[in-house]
Amino acid sequence: MPKPTKMIIDTDPGVDDAMAILYAAHDPAIELLGLTTVFGNVPVQKATRNALRLCDLAGLDIPVAEGAARPSVVAPLDPAEAARIHGAEGFGPVPPQTPQRTPTPEDAADFMASMARRYRGEVTLCAIGPITNVAEALRRHPDFAANIAKIVFMGGAAQVPGNVTPYAEANTYQDPHALAEVLASGIPTLMVGLDVTMQTTGSRADFAALAKRHPDHCGFLQRPSDEYIGIYEERGLPGCGLHDPAAVIACVAPDLFNTSKIPLSVVLKGPEIGRTLPGVGATTAVCAGVDAQQLEERFFSMFG
Repeated sequence: MPKPTKMIIDTDPGVDDAMAILYAAHDPAIELLGLTTVFGNVPVQKATRNALRLCDLAGLDIPVAEGAARPSVVAPLDPAEAARIHGAEGFGPVPPQTPQRTPTPEDAADFMASMARRYRGEVTLCAIGPITNVAEALRRHPDFAANIAKIVFMGGAAQVPGNVTPYAEANTYQDPHALAEVLASGIPTLMVGLDVTMQTTGSRADFAALAKRHPDHCGFLQRPSDEYIGIYEERGLPGCGLHDPAAVIACVAPDLFNTSKIPLSVVLKGPEIGRTLPGVGATTAVCAGVDAQQLEERFFSMFG
């Protein structure tokens, strides 16, 4: 049996972040080394609180390191839009709760670099929020690019429209300059974008069935997922996209995806800012297709 993948999840929890982190806690193919937090779905202080709360819920005794509070260059996205989707506190109608533990003294960029140094060539970094912390680790630590095994990021849209503008997906829109640095770093990088994540869905019935099977973790997920799914139903879709879970699953089950290596860049200004642009830039692996049924089965069965 292969050894579990050593993984850091860089996150801005977030309803689908909660799905991804609780999934990772259950998947024996994943050895979760820690969580790092970033602004995005909520301000970074709330992201850290939410990440710690998920660790409490899942019994994860791992470090949580707080990271960037704002983008590298551009102005932060209006928080009202994220609040409409994820709720003001990140977990929809679920009220905030003070976690039992506190974050590490080390911040996110330094934590990423120290873990990559300790487990040279073994750590997969899965970024499911704006990729600001990863760019900061590259700036501060010259050995980071050589030490990290690969980066898998949820973001972008290669051949489909964006979800915050007609061109840009939310994570890439919120810090395109950081993504440009990561793409140029030479680190093996995989983009898990809207091209595939919008093909994978979870319905109200799916989460209700999960809550019966695992009342603790999935009972917690059911409440925020109901409101989250409502946003998708307003758009005529049967359920929510499994955006962040798809990225985590891509780290350990790449056979579920069709990927191609293509030149990729990100637009840094103008009306198309945040757009991921195929055909120019550094060669990057991009998910172009997914076995949606198998991915959904893997996600939902892991909580059995």
